[in-house]
Amino acid sequence: MEYRRFPQGYVLRLDPGEEVVASLTKLVEQEGVDLATVSALGAANDVTIGIFDTRRKEYQSRRFRGEYEISALVGNVTRMDGAPYLHLHITIGSPATGEVHAGHLTSCTISATLELFLQVWEGQVGRKFSDTVGLNLLEF
Repeated sequence: MEYRRFPQGYVLRLDPGEEVVASLTKLVEQEGVDLATVSALGAANDVTIGIFDTRRKEYQSRRFRGEYEISALVGNVTRMDGAPYLHLHITIGSPATGEVHAGHLTSCTISATLELFLQVWEGQVGRKFSDTVGLNLLEF
């Protein structure tokens, strides 16, 4: 991972074999980012995404291996109990097969590159677990 800091945030590049969630978490921890938005695109070959089952209150995940374009990776960075909390969604697709998949990002290994823009916001927003919903919701 290589990155550069700008007044409004960071621009980073991931290379083949690097994992998105671990790399972004590392950057957020070492730079002390408390609140940010994420926007990225690139290519991946091993992606695990999920959807939250509101009845069972758990994620249903599925892994995709192959050559995929990342047409959108969006999300945010907050804090929960002082630790970085990433909430990321991804859309991947293959023009060769016509398949498209989207959902909550669990892991994503880069095949070619990832170009990620991390816009940092002043202040802090926390997270708190909601028994009603079963998720860690924004806490103001």
